Formats: sequence, structure tokens, C-alpha cells
Amino acid sequence: MPTSDRICVGAIAGSFGVKGEVRLKSFCAEPSDIASYGTLVSEDGSRSFRVTLTRPVAGGLGARLSGVATKEEADALRGVGLYADRARLPSLGDDEYYHADLIGLEVRDTGGALLGRVHAVHNHGAGDILEITGPALREALLLPFTRAIVPTVDLSAGRIVADLPQELD
Repeated sequence: MPTSDRICVGAIAGSFGVKGEVRLKSFCAEPSDIASYGTLVSEDGSRSFRVTLTRPVAGGLGARLSGVATKEEADALRGVGLYADRARLPSLGDDEYYHADLIGLEVRDTGGALLGRVHAVHNHGAGDILEITGPALREALLLPFTRAIVPTVDLSAGRIVADLPQELD
């Protein structure tokens, strides 16, 4: 049950240099793949860019974007997410998911009780964390996205089953 025809593959972190280059943050498993998905668009679809990678830079990749020629134009794009058409992205293997497909899924415990929905997927370097929110939760529930904690992901049914650790029951 794809949530969108486009997937966020990166973001513009700001300008790099004085000739319109940008610093890109790539969300791809192989960072340089961001340039291989064809024209990328902003979230609202109002801007589109062809990406040409120039060099690795601290915290990302240096790149030239079509239509961006000055430092000021590059600075104005800071924070803009870059989206690729889903059809251009590689097929995923079993037990692999695009974050966009997980967000919004219903989350139930192993007894069938509704916990909430996936609000966001975070990764701070040690693996994916699902942020679950819902009316029955006083605060967001953060669950490691591992097979032990999340044994079932059923995209077609729009549901995740979570086996909560005892301290969270």
C-alpha cells in the first residue's frame, strides 16, 4: 500500500562554495545513488532539479543542481527535501521497507490491541526507531525496528504487529 508516488531521497543542507554548488544530505543506502534517480522534485512539486555530484564534502555530498547558479540561490534552498519517483527506485528485498511506506501504519500489540500509528521513523546511526503515537498513549512510544520487536509488517493490510518488551507492557 504505497503512500506516495514519490520517496524522499535526500535534502539540501545549504550552499557549498560561491558558484551555486549545494551540500546534499543523501538518504540512500549508497549516498551517491541520489544522482541516479533522474530529475528530483521538491515536496510540493514546484521545483525540479537534475543532480550532478561534484565531490564528497563534510556532512554530505557536493552537487550542482540544474537552475541553481549562485550561492544565494543555493542558500535559499536550504532544508528543501528532494523526492524521486518511486518507479525509479530499486526494488527492495524481503523485510526491507521505505520509511514512507511505514509512516501511517496502524500498530497493534501481539494480543491485537491498538497501540497507535507510526508517526515517524528515526535513525540516529544505531538502526531504525519507530515513533508510535495515538490517543491511548500519554507520550510517543519509541520502538526499535527489529524483527524481535516488530515481527510483522503487513503493508497490504496497513498494519504492524509489535511485541512490546515487558517493561513497556
